Amino acid sequence: MFSERLSRLQGSLVREILAVANQPDMISFAGGLPAPEAMPKLDFNGLPDGLSQYGPSEGEKWLREAVAAEMSKNGVPVTADNVLILTGSQQGLDLAAKLFVDHDTPVLVEAPTFLAAVQCFSLFGARFVEVGLTPNGPDLDELERKLKSEKPRFAYLIPTFQNPSGVCYDEATRQRVADLFDEHNVVLLEDEPYRELVYDQCDRAPICSRLKSAPWVHFGTFSKTAIPGLRVAYLACHPSLMPHFYKLKQAADLHTNRQGQWAMHKLLTSAEYPAHIARLRDFYHQKRDIMAAALDKHFHDLADWTVPPGGLFFWLKLKADIDSYGLLQPALDRKVAFMPGKPFYATDRVSNELRLNFSHASPDKIEEGVKTLAEVIRAHLSAA
Repeated sequence: MFSERLSRLQGSLVREILAVANQPDMISFAGGLPAPEAMPKLDFNGLPDGLSQYGPSEGEKWLREAVAAEMSKNGVPVTADNVLILTGSQQGLDLAAKLFVDHDTPVLVEAPTFLAAVQCFSLFGARFVEVGLTPNGPDLDELERKLKSEKPRFAYLIPTFQNPSGVCYDEATRQRVADLFDEHNVVLLEDEPYRELVYDQCDRAPICSRLKSAPWVHFGTFSKTAIPGLRVAYLACHPSLMPHFYKLKQAADLHTNRQGQWAMHKLLTSAEYPAHIARLRDFYHQKRDIMAAALDKHFHDLADWTVPPGGLFFWLKLKADIDSYGLLQPALDRKVAFMPGKPFYATDRVSNELRLNFSHASPDKIEEGVKTLAEVIRAHLSAA
């Protein structure tokens, strides 16, 4: 009755947890939810009447031009013809999977990686090739070895404030990754949803800007810097790939909502936009530091972590060799939600890691939630 791929369809644990985390008395460190008070107030006055009709599949030209201009500032000299507007950046992963993945196609990913990418690529039959992360990016020796031996069709990387680890590739790593992709002619899927949320000095130049010959796709979104509910995102890519993405977008949903595109263009091109980004960085920087202080106070003997230079997450590795998944229900019973580490790996394993989001909870709830979570872990260790 159903397609063969349905047997590979996985649910999203983070979506399931968020359904519980929406309870008013729950402290949620689970999803990467922007804080409501940090979202810009969008003004739909002046919305052109013509945007109520069907629109171009590639997206509105004026938004694609604005995105291309921003990417060019970041070192990726693209034109509007190389930009496709998406219904959320996860649609880009879906389109890429449709373009590149057959059953048993080798796909290289970081370990850990974005859980929705695993969900998406798995559906189409990907065989995952994992490369471990260091504080500066992927293990370069392992990356080179697996590019040679596994010959992946593409690699999916999150170089800037990696989700979930928070790692930001340094400049030398970015250049070496680009050189390896050129040498082995592997397609790079570069996902950068958090690049504007930077708090400490670090290199953020896109790897695709360093490529000389390898095909590439770069994903970006307005969900973390503006309004996630509008579901407006984009991809830019090597010119040879755009005709395929254009047809896949047509087949998927015809086009992204035009009113949302107009609102994002109005924000992106406004004189207020740089000040909005600066306020956003200051706001989340303070929350990051509040969580860092709470972790120092309550988790110093329970886990190891690195303070992320940007993004929305802390990635903790428990000192005890226990499955963090087993801590989830006791934490939920105490009204604290978090993401266990296991879903962030493409291959099955037990993980003693956990991801904590600091953007959504209020400062006092961050302190309370971290304290409560530490109590849950101590109680688990005492009972073991």
